[in-house]
Amino acid sequence: MHHDEHQLFMAEMSGVKPISSDRVQTPPTAHLPSEAQLARRDAAMGTQGCDLDYLSMEAVDMLRPDDSVGFKRDGVQEGVYKKLRLGKYELQACLDLHQHTLREARMVLLQFVRDCQERDIRAVLVLHGKGERSQPQALLKSYVSAWLPRIPEVMAIHSAERRHGGSGALYVLLKKSERKKAENRERHMRRLG
Repeated sequence: MHHDEHQLFMAEMSGVKPISSDRVQTPPTAHLPSEAQLARRDAAMGTQGCDLDYLSMEAVDMLRPDDSVGFKRDGVQEGVYKKLRLGKYELQACLDLHQHTLREARMVLLQFVRDCQERDIRAVLVLHGKGERSQPQALLKSYVSAWLPRIPEVMAIHSAERRHGGSGALYVLLKKSERKKAENRERHMRRLG
Protein backbone atom coordinates (compact mmCIF):
# COMPACT_ATOMS: atom_id res chain seq x y z
CA MET A 1 0.00 0.00 0.00
CA HIS A 2 1.47 3.39 -0.99
CA HIS A 3 1.86 6.06 1.67
CA ASP A 4 -1.04 8.11 0.14
CA GLU A 5 -3.29 5.09 0.00
CA HIS A 6 -2.45 4.18 3.58
CA GLN A 7 -3.32 7.71 4.71
CA LEU A 8 -6.60 7.56 2.77
CA PHE A 9 -7.38 4.19 4.30
CA MET A 10 -6.64 5.46 7.82
CA ALA A 11 -8.80 8.53 7.20
CA GLU A 12 -11.67 6.27 6.03
CA MET A 13 -11.26 4.09 9.12
CA SER A 14 -11.14 6.95 11.65
CA GLY A 15 -13.98 6.60 14.09
CA VAL A 16 -14.38 2.88 13.30
CA LYS A 17 -14.49 0.80 16.48
CA PRO A 18 -13.96 -2.96 16.71
CA ILE A 19 -17.17 -4.95 17.11
CA SER A 20 -17.70 -5.98 20.70
CA SER A 21 -20.89 -7.95 20.05
CA ASP A 22 -22.04 -10.08 17.13
CA ARG A 23 -25.63 -8.83 17.38
CA VAL A 24 -26.53 -6.89 14.28
CA GLN A 25 -28.08 -3.51 14.86
CA THR A 26 -29.96 -1.86 12.04
CA PRO A 27 -28.16 1.38 11.20
CA PRO A 28 -30.25 4.55 10.99
CA THR A 29 -31.31 4.93 7.36
CA ALA A 30 -30.29 8.59 7.28
CA HIS A 31 -26.64 7.55 6.85
CA LEU A 32 -27.25 4.98 4.14
CA PRO A 33 -26.59 6.07 0.56
CA SER A 34 -29.69 6.65 -1.54
CA GLU A 35 -30.57 4.35 -4.45
CA ALA A 36 -29.49 7.08 -6.89
CA GLN A 37 -26.12 7.50 -5.15
CA LEU A 38 -25.55 3.75 -5.26
CA ALA A 39 -26.44 3.67 -8.95
CA ARG A 40 -24.05 6.55 -9.69
CA ARG A 41 -21.30 4.80 -7.75
CA ASP A 42 -21.96 1.56 -9.66
CA ALA A 43 -21.87 3.43 -12.96
CA ALA A 44 -18.59 5.12 -11.99
CA MET A 45 -17.09 1.78 -11.05
CA GLY A 46 -18.41 0.16 -14.21
CA THR A 47 -20.17 -2.60 -12.30
CA GLN A 48 -23.61 -1.98 -13.74
CA GLY A 49 -24.62 -4.49 -16.40
CA CYS A 50 -25.07 -2.70 -19.71
CA ASP A 51 -28.65 -3.94 -20.04
CA LEU A 52 -29.58 -2.18 -16.80
CA ASP A 53 -28.31 1.16 -18.05
CA TYR A 54 -31.54 2.18 -19.74
CA LEU A 55 -33.53 1.57 -16.54
CA SER A 56 -32.39 4.67 -14.73
CA MET A 57 -32.13 4.89 -10.95
CA GLU A 58 -32.29 8.67 -11.30
CA ALA A 59 -35.47 10.50 -10.32
CA VAL A 60 -38.65 9.58 -12.17
CA ASP A 61 -42.01 11.37 -12.15
CA MET A 62 -43.62 10.37 -8.88
CA LEU A 63 -47.13 8.94 -8.99
CA ARG A 64 -49.74 8.80 -6.25
CA PRO A 65 -50.77 5.45 -4.72
CA ASP A 66 -54.17 5.50 -6.49
CA ASP A 67 -52.99 6.82 -9.87
CA SER A 68 -53.87 4.74 -12.90
CA VAL A 69 -51.04 3.98 -15.32
CA GLY A 70 -51.24 3.26 -19.05
CA PHE A 71 -48.81 3.01 -21.97
CA LYS A 72 -48.89 1.44 -25.41
CA ARG A 73 -46.31 1.36 -28.15
CA ASP A 74 -47.09 2.62 -31.64
CA GLY A 75 -48.41 -0.31 -33.61
CA VAL A 76 -50.35 -1.89 -30.74
CA GLN A 77 -53.95 -2.04 -31.94
CA GLU A 78 -56.57 -0.21 -29.90
CA GLY A 79 -58.60 -3.43 -29.51
CA VAL A 80 -55.58 -5.27 -28.10
CA TYR A 81 -54.89 -2.40 -25.67
CA LYS A 82 -58.54 -2.31 -24.56
CA LYS A 83 -58.52 -6.06 -23.93
CA LEU A 84 -55.37 -5.63 -21.80
CA ARG A 85 -56.87 -2.66 -19.92
CA LEU A 86 -59.99 -4.65 -19.04
CA GLY A 87 -57.96 -7.63 -17.81
CA LYS A 88 -59.34 -9.92 -20.50
CA TYR A 89 -56.06 -11.64 -21.38
CA GLU A 90 -55.26 -14.85 -19.57
CA LEU A 91 -52.41 -13.89 -17.23
CA GLN A 92 -49.71 -16.49 -17.81
CA ALA A 93 -47.24 -15.32 -15.16
CA CYS A 94 -47.12 -13.03 -12.14
CA LEU A 95 -44.21 -11.16 -10.56
CA ASP A 96 -44.57 -9.88 -6.99
CA LEU A 97 -42.14 -7.06 -6.23
CA HIS A 98 -43.31 -6.37 -2.65
CA GLN A 99 -40.41 -6.34 -0.15
CA HIS A 100 -37.86 -5.61 -2.90
CA THR A 101 -35.55 -2.61 -2.88
CA LEU A 102 -35.54 -0.52 -6.06
CA ARG A 103 -32.27 -2.08 -7.17
CA GLU A 104 -33.51 -5.64 -6.62
CA ALA A 105 -36.82 -4.83 -8.30
CA ARG A 106 -35.01 -3.53 -11.37
CA MET A 107 -32.94 -6.69 -11.79
CA VAL A 108 -35.82 -9.06 -11.02
CA LEU A 109 -38.12 -7.21 -13.44
CA LEU A 110 -35.66 -7.45 -16.33
CA GLN A 111 -35.00 -11.12 -15.64
CA PHE A 112 -38.73 -11.84 -15.43
CA VAL A 113 -39.37 -10.18 -18.83
CA ARG A 114 -36.50 -12.19 -20.37
CA ASP A 115 -37.75 -15.47 -18.89
CA CYS A 116 -41.28 -14.78 -20.16
CA GLN A 117 -39.94 -14.05 -23.65
CA GLU A 118 -38.01 -17.32 -23.69
CA ARG A 119 -41.15 -19.22 -22.68
CA ASP A 120 -43.39 -17.39 -25.18
CA ILE A 121 -45.43 -15.83 -22.38
CA ARG A 122 -47.18 -12.64 -23.48
CA ALA A 123 -49.65 -11.44 -20.84
CA VAL A 124 -48.36 -11.03 -17.29
CA LEU A 125 -49.18 -9.29 -14.02
CA VAL A 126 -46.60 -7.26 -12.08
CA LEU A 127 -47.50 -6.49 -8.46
CA HIS A 128 -45.69 -3.41 -7.18
CA GLY A 129 -48.11 -2.32 -4.47
CA LYS A 130 -49.61 1.14 -4.08
CA GLY A 131 -46.86 2.27 -1.75
CA GLU A 132 -49.12 4.08 0.67
CA ARG A 133 -46.62 3.55 3.47
CA SER A 134 -43.40 3.99 1.48
CA GLN A 135 -41.28 7.13 1.74
CA PRO A 136 -41.96 8.86 -0.60
CA GLN A 137 -45.36 7.33 -1.36
CA ALA A 138 -45.70 5.07 -4.42
CA LEU A 139 -41.90 4.80 -4.76
CA LEU A 140 -41.73 1.31 -6.30
CA LYS A 141 -44.91 1.90 -8.31
CA SER A 142 -43.44 5.09 -9.84
CA TYR A 143 -40.16 3.43 -10.84
CA VAL A 144 -41.74 0.22 -12.19
CA SER A 145 -44.22 2.30 -14.22
CA ALA A 146 -41.33 4.32 -15.67
CA TRP A 147 -39.08 1.31 -16.33
CA LEU A 148 -41.52 -0.99 -18.12
CA PRO A 149 -42.02 1.23 -21.20
CA ARG A 150 -38.21 1.41 -21.56
CA ILE A 151 -37.87 -2.36 -21.85
CA PRO A 152 -37.96 -3.12 -25.60
CA GLU A 153 -39.96 -6.34 -25.14
CA VAL A 154 -42.82 -4.49 -23.43
CA MET A 155 -45.61 -3.56 -25.86
CA ALA A 156 -48.21 -2.13 -23.43
CA ILE A 157 -48.97 -1.75 -19.74
CA HIS A 158 -52.04 -0.73 -17.78
CA SER A 159 -53.12 -0.58 -14.14
CA ALA A 160 -54.96 -3.75 -13.22
CA GLU A 161 -58.64 -4.31 -12.52
CA ARG A 162 -59.48 -4.38 -8.82
CA ARG A 163 -59.67 -8.19 -8.82
CA HIS A 164 -56.01 -8.34 -9.89
CA GLY A 165 -54.66 -5.69 -7.52
CA GLY A 166 -56.04 -2.42 -8.92
CA SER A 167 -53.61 0.50 -8.85
CA GLY A 168 -51.09 -1.66 -6.97
CA ALA A 169 -50.52 -3.87 -10.02
CA LEU A 170 -49.91 -3.64 -13.77
CA TYR A 171 -50.98 -5.77 -16.69
CA VAL A 172 -48.03 -6.10 -19.05
CA LEU A 173 -48.24 -7.23 -22.68
CA LEU A 174 -44.97 -8.57 -24.08
CA LYS A 175 -43.76 -8.81 -27.65
CA LYS A 176 -44.12 -12.13 -29.43
CA SER A 177 -40.80 -13.95 -29.30
CA GLU A 178 -38.92 -14.33 -32.60
CA ARG A 179 -39.56 -18.08 -32.43
CA LYS A 180 -43.32 -17.54 -32.12
CA LYS A 181 -43.30 -15.06 -35.01
CA ALA A 182 -41.48 -17.58 -37.21
CA GLU A 183 -43.98 -20.33 -36.30
CA ASN A 184 -46.90 -18.04 -37.13
CA ARG A 185 -45.34 -17.14 -40.50
CA GLU A 186 -44.87 -20.83 -41.33
CA ARG A 187 -48.44 -21.64 -40.36
CA HIS A 188 -49.68 -18.73 -42.44
CA MET A 189 -47.63 -19.83 -45.48
CA ARG A 190 -48.98 -23.38 -45.16
CA ARG A 191 -52.54 -22.02 -45.01
CA LEU A 192 -51.95 -19.95 -48.14
CA GLY A 193 -50.16 -22.78 -49.92
